[in-house]
Amino acid sequence: MASAAAAGAPPGPAAPPSAKSRKSVTGTRRAVAALFLLPALVLLGALVVYPIGYSLVRSFVADSGHGFAGTDNYKTLFVDDSIRTAFKNNVIWVVFAPTVSTALGLVFAVLTERVRWGTAFKLVVFMPMAISMLAAGIIFRLVYDQDPHKGVANAVWVGVHDTFAPSSAFPNAHPGRESPLVAQQGGFITRATVRTGQAVTLPLVGVAPDQMPDGAKRAVAAGPEPGKITGTTWQDFTRGKGVGRLGVPDPSELGYAGMRIEAVKDGRVVASTTAAGDGTFTLPASADGARLRLPASNFRQPYNGVSWLGPTLVTPAIIGAYVWMWAGFAMVLIAAGLAGVPRELLEAARVDGATEWQVFRKVTVPLLAPVLAVVTVTLMINVLKVFDLVYIIAPGSSQADANVLALELYRRGFAEDQPGVASAIAVLLLVLVIPVMAFNIRRLRREREVRR
Repeated sequence: MASAAAAGAPPGPAAPPSAKSRKSVTGTRRAVAALFLLPALVLLGALVVYPIGYSLVRSFVADSGHGFAGTDNYKTLFVDDSIRTAFKNNVIWVVFAPTVSTALGLVFAVLTERVRWGTAFKLVVFMPMAISMLAAGIIFRLVYDQDPHKGVANAVWVGVHDTFAPSSAFPNAHPGRESPLVAQQGGFITRATVRTGQAVTLPLVGVAPDQMPDGAKRAVAAGPEPGKITGTTWQDFTRGKGVGRLGVPDPSELGYAGMRIEAVKDGRVVASTTAAGDGTFTLPASADGARLRLPASNFRQPYNGVSWLGPTLVTPAIIGAYVWMWAGFAMVLIAAGLAGVPRELLEAARVDGATEWQVFRKVTVPLLAPVLAVVTVTLMINVLKVFDLVYIIAPGSSQADANVLALELYRRGFAEDQPGVASAIAVLLLVLVIPVMAFNIRRLRREREVRR
């Protein structure tokens, strides 16, 4: 009976395995797991732990490498103007670059779901991610070139500007020898008054032949007309020594097509006209007794656009290049999160009368909040290390204004031979990254708890 009872009794707890046979969660012996992890741990220690420790120690050593510097290198971070500029620019980068990239990625991800060629559009937007930072920097160095004939940004900007405020075709024109014109308020005016029935000559020089207006024709001397004031304005210059006559249109000389002429009497414009292709013009009898003026608008210098890489706009311009590269990354991650959003919730909101904007703002965005947080945090960590774009795009004249901490670290460590200060900047970058990483880890833990 005792043996039967013993046989029917539930089995007791199994004996704990010996240390030699103990296994990990995956079923692998811990010794074997440690053996496989050893190469990764060695690399982690050599490439991460050791550099961090060495940089921390080196930040307290003098630049010469001999002697304890105390906190002098860290004091330099707060008193040096270039480092403070770099820190300020890093703050601008962290605030704007991830925000704009994530916002554009969200807009692209939502809109591409509603267009026929959405996949092709995503491919085009994501394509810059396949380009290295070096190549992107060279591309945007050309895009932001000051010359509108080279830089795409200024070509577009100048085109829009000239649509509303056309530039002059005669920016360098000026009176030559024995000219009847004198300078006045950026333009030119005749020395004497004119009368009806008089033919006036308004010769100018200074416009290169290849810069003459497209409608320019051979200059013609205007004949007098009763009750009117006639005249000619032209390029009074003929190539070749000893040829051409001053004050008289020669066969090879061109008229100033489109030149504006005003008749000014007692400080007031009483009549105005525009020269024809051959430079001739006609004014009515109301211009009798007036002085003829070529206003300053005829000689306005051409608009050359914006100095994108100047001290004022260099940082926003480089951030624009970064957004061009990383908006596709944000779009792909957000589109993946959007694919997992329950369509029933969106349809229910629409059935309840919500507009598309309300659905986007109150349903789509809250559901995508975890994905948006991942993208934003990833980009924030990325922009703290930005170096390539700033180094390549910013010209030498404005590189100090576009400076960031990673670039300043490079300059101090290699160009200026200040390894102590460079190590302090490296430690500062590590300290700046830690709060972002802590936030990311805390968010991941919260998500794990919610799933449980």
